[in-house]
Amino acid sequence: MKRLIFLALPALLAGCAQFSADGGMDHVAHGVGKEIGKDVVKITTPEQAARAREQVTILLAGPLSADAAVQIALLNNRTLQAAYNDLGISEAAYVQASLPPNPTLSIMRIAGTGVANFELRLVEEIVSLFTLPRRTAIAAERFHHARLQAISTTLRLAADTRRAYIRAIASRQQAGFLKQTRATVDTASRLIVGLGQAGGGDQLDQAELAAFGAELGTRVDQAELTARRDRETLVRLLGLSGADLAFTLPDALPALPAAPEPPLEVEIEAVKRRVDLEIARREVAALAKSLSLTEATRYVSMLQLAGIFNNETANPLTNFDTAINRGGLQVDLQIPIFDTGEARTRAARETYARSINLLAAKAVDARSEARIAYESYRATYDIARSWRDRVLPLRQIVSKEIMLRYSSGVLAGEGLRVDLFKYLTDTRVRIAANAASLDARRDFLLAVADLQAALTIGGEAPNSAEPASSLPSMR
Repeated sequence: MKRLIFLALPALLAGCAQFSADGGMDHVAHGVGKEIGKDVVKITTPEQAARAREQVTILLAGPLSADAAVQIALLNNRTLQAAYNDLGISEAAYVQASLPPNPTLSIMRIAGTGVANFELRLVEEIVSLFTLPRRTAIAAERFHHARLQAISTTLRLAADTRRAYIRAIASRQQAGFLKQTRATVDTASRLIVGLGQAGGGDQLDQAELAAFGAELGTRVDQAELTARRDRETLVRLLGLSGADLAFTLPDALPALPAAPEPPLEVEIEAVKRRVDLEIARREVAALAKSLSLTEATRYVSMLQLAGIFNNETANPLTNFDTAINRGGLQVDLQIPIFDTGEARTRAARETYARSINLLAAKAVDARSEARIAYESYRATYDIARSWRDRVLPLRQIVSKEIMLRYSSGVLAGEGLRVDLFKYLTDTRVRIAANAASLDARRDFLLAVADLQAALTIGGEAPNSAEPASSLPSMR
């Protein structure tokens, strides 16, 4: 037995895992770069922190683009850095699991009646020693799972940052439209009040326009608050504070592309690329190894081998003038009388079956989420294009005709004459249409981000579609 152990020890020690130079980050950087083409770094030294800070400063210098915002978040978000620390903890657990169990050294000394007995025991856990390769393989699967989880966390932060960036610009632009509407209504209110003071005008028109102006003022305040909230959401994701808060955003959302992306095999892409599915597959593989180990050690869960050296000093009382040395072996075996391992084995089998069912469920969810994400992408593009190419041009034609008739004044025929209130109503409807068109463009850009997330990280996409901004109606 001793010879077998000593022969096996070099092989076991050779199989011990070593800490990687980058703590598993090379795998994360490759996975993130493949999906979104961005750099990631685990900041562990002042030099790395200085380089990341320098890059963030450069990216903040001008109006922030969506890609720049994502890159800043990946460099500057401390929650993401904490996730990379979790990856390092997982690697430490992997290395620890690959190490053979330390032997136990037991020393005993008994003295009395002129004699001293000294005993030394070196105890090793045999089951742990011979199951080390399997336990190391399980720990390796867990470490790979942790690397995939780090990739998922990184991609999710990138997607959340892109969504927050879109919302921050859209809400700011929407507040600008509402301010424009309020300015128009304020001008109309002053004109109506002036007409009333001159003995003309309609009191009902004055009251309704004043009520509309008051309600619109409240909506402007709400829109500005929403814009500030959306900006702060983006700030948190970017990890900014202090002087960095002065960064600027573009004045308007990007224009719609000339055409949508061609149809994709989104279900196939999702099954191939989604990180959550790969994590589930790795979980199944790890649990399969764990089940095999549990079944192999069902009856023998504790087996210890001890090498014993015993020294008894000379004892004149028993006429022994020389010390006596003894050596031997001791084997401790746990007898499976009450706990036969059945409960552990069944729990392992159920856990393994559960992981298979969860993987199948995730595959179904992945296909569904990919389908609805692509359908939302196409639908929101068509809606936004309809606002841009049909609704707004028609509204401009109507507004141009109303402007012409209002400007003609008394020169227009009785049936063609347009009063001030009609002109202001058209102004309000035209601005509301522009606001709705902006909402549609925002929803399309969010749908683009949601589609990318559905193909890579999974999970239910946030409800990006919100009702188009509405303004209080005028008679």
